[in-house]
Amino acid sequence: MTILFSILLFVHILGAAAIFGGWLANFKNPTVTIWQWYGALVQLITGLAMVGLAEANGGDLNHIKIGVKLVIAIVVAVAAFIGRKKVKAGEEVSTGLAHAVGGMTFINIAVAVLWH
Repeated sequence: MTILFSILLFVHILGAAAIFGGWLANFKNPTVTIWQWYGALVQLITGLAMVGLAEANGGDLNHIKIGVKLVIAIVVAVAAFIGRKKVKAGEEVSTGLAHAVGGMTFINIAVAVLWH
C-alpha cells in the first residue's frame, strides 16, 4: 500500500505542476490550457484516492483540512472546465477565470504544505 500511495502522491504533484506551471507560463496572456484541465482532473481523482487509501489503512486524517482542499479542488476543476469550454468555443477566457485556476491551485498547495 505504501508504494501505491507514493505513486498516487507523485501523480498528484504532477497534476499540481501542470496547473500551476500552465498558469505561470500564460500569466501575461491569461488562458486555461488543456494541461491545466487535465491537471485539475488528476488532482481531484488522485486526492480522493489517497484519502480513501489512507482511511482504509486506518490513517489519522485531518478531515477539516481534507474538506477545505476538496472544495478548492472542485473550484479549480470547475473553473478549468469553464475555461476550456470557452477556448473550444473560440471565446476569450476572462482574466479572473484564468487566474482563479492558478491562484486557487497555489492556495491548495499552500494548504497542503503549511496546514499541520
